[in-house]
Formats: sequence, C-alpha cells, structure tokens
Amino acid sequence: MLRISEYIRKSLKGERVKPFNGVILIWNITNVCNLFCQHCYSASNSVRTGELSIEEIKKQIPYLKKADVRYIIISGGEPLLRDDLFDIAKLFKENGFITTLSTNGTFIDESNIKQIKEYFSYVGISIDGDEDTHDRFRGMKGAFKKSINAIRLVKDIGIKVGMRFTITSQTYKSIPFIFKLAEDEKVNKLYFSHLVYSGRGKNLTQTDKEIYRNLVKQIIEKAFEYVEKGINIDIVSGNNEADAVLLYQTFKEKYPEKANILYENLKVWGGNQAGVRIVDIDYRGYVKPDTYFPLKLGNIREKNFYDIWNSNGILTELRKHPRKIKGKCGECSYIEICNGNSRSRAYAFYGDYFMEDPECYI
Repeated sequence: MLRISEYIRKSLKGERVKPFNGVILIWNITNVCNLFCQHCYSASNSVRTGELSIEEIKKQIPYLKKADVRYIIISGGEPLLRDDLFDIAKLFKENGFITTLSTNGTFIDESNIKQIKEYFSYVGISIDGDEDTHDRFRGMKGAFKKSINAIRLVKDIGIKVGMRFTITSQTYKSIPFIFKLAEDEKVNKLYFSHLVYSGRGKNLTQTDKEIYRNLVKQIIEKAFEYVEKGINIDIVSGNNEADAVLLYQTFKEKYPEKANILYENLKVWGGNQAGVRIVDIDYRGYVKPDTYFPLKLGNIREKNFYDIWNSNGILTELRKHPRKIKGKCGECSYIEICNGNSRSRAYAFYGDYFMEDPECYI
C-alpha cells in the first residue's frame, strides 16, 4: 500500500519516514457475501463450509504476537455476515491489535454502528463508481445507496472512514466521479486498488497501458492538489507498486530540489510487501503471502501461525530486497522502489512467481 499523500506531504517538509517493522494481517473471516462482485479475489459465495471458529482464531493470538502482527484488517466475503464478528473484533482489540473493518457497507446501520465504533479504528467501504456502475459491478440493485448511507453513518459517529475503488476496464471512467464523491462526503481516505487476476478477477481485464498510466497520473496529480490546497483526503493506492515510480517522476517535475528526499523515503517504504509485512489468512485457515496469492504456505489448524510465517521456501525469496525478478523487472533501475511489484499477477499471467509484472506501465 502506497500512502501517496503522506509521502508527498512529508517529503515536501523534508521529513524522513520511519520503516514499519511490524506485520499487517488481512484476515478473511468468512467467504459468505450478499453481493456478486465482478472483481472479487476470493470468489465469495454462500458457502460457510470450513469456516474457522472463534475458538480456533483465539488459539492463534500468542503466535500472532510472536510474529509481530500489529494491524489486523478483518475482511471477507462480507465480515458483517458473521454473527460473532464483534466477539472476534473484541478479542483482537483486547490483545492490543489495531483492528480495521473492510466491508461493502450494505449491512451497516443504526443497530450495529455503536459496536463498530467500539471495536474498529477505521472502516473501508467499497464504491466502484456512480450508482449504475456500482450496482452493476456489485451485482445488486440498491447496493450503492446502502454503501453511501454506511459511509455517512460511520463518519457521523466519529470513526475514520475510507472509500475503496478498484481500477478495471469496466470502472476506470468513474474516477472523476469518485473524487467528487469523496470530497462531497468528506471521507478521510480514498484507496485505489489495482486489479489482480485472482478469484472472479481472473475474468476481468485492465485497460490499455497508455490509458492505464494516464489514469494513475490523474490520481497522483489529484493527491498533489489535495496536499497543496490542504484538503484532508489521503490518497492511497495498492497492488501496483509502479505507482511509486510514477509518483517519484511527477514529484521530480514539480519539486526537483526535494525529489531525492522522496526517493529515499520510497526506498524505506520498500515496494511490494507480500510475504514481508503483509500476510493473509483465509476463512479456512490457510496462510498466504497476500490475499491474491494462489500459493498456500500452510494451515493454522495444522501448524501455528508463527511457524508458518517463519518457514523457508518462497518466503525467503519474497523477503529479498530487491527481489530477483526475471524479464524487464529484473533490468529496471527502479526495482529498489517497487520491489518487483505483484508476484500474484506475475503467476496468474506467466505461471511463474518471479516473472515480470505484466501490468507494469513504466
């Protein structure tokens, strides 16, 4: 995840960023969902078979701490479809984890908003465009209105809230609308996720490379505008670390005298963190380097999280910096910034975890 606004802001002030040494865990506590989103990496459905119990989750708490997990993002499926969601969130909070909620927002209402405030420090809600685009992409009429209502409820009760938008050939024309919506709703964060070919997302495509690059340029330019005008919406992107290179190139054009500060900050950030500072546990207990990885490292029902997270194999290769990537990524002078980008996308395209990222637009 590239915190574009923060890196612009700090670099303009001449501030150095500090490396984050802990681990961020995305825990997909269920695969059940009420929507049928075209890009869903977990291909969520109505099946609960194999879902971890709260007792099984609780057993892993000491091992998560030992592995230096500090942040837990509860996701799904749709996590609010688990009856014991708040018991799970309470368990994490009582054990000192900073816990956030990733949701489609359709189940947030007056009956649960106070519990959400009690247990979550941040809520991310998916919006994929205007009402027609969103409802079509999510497979449910009325989903947009429910999600917008959720954003307002979360914001009004005093929880930090962000909108998540996935860039695909079906949604990219909605980006100007998304910026206007974020400004009107005064959200805290706007997160742009790049498409990774996983789950139902395998059936989607990204747009032409030149259009794609221009889209990211548009996002980065908007981040500069927000910083320069003091608009308090943080722009963040994820799943295509080439964004950091384009950020650097744009920053260098605008503020050449401070570009070296940004470059050094981006080196500290370190690019793609799958298997390094990012890990995923799916609803059946399988541990993966990130949510999109087809490769399973092990299952917490058979082996504790700490031992899985400290095993050899692909994790050793993922933790090399810069990674040893084949193709154009291996020859790129910016690899120390992006760290080779998405290994999941490389595997989906080439069948090789260490080939170049096919969606690098640099």
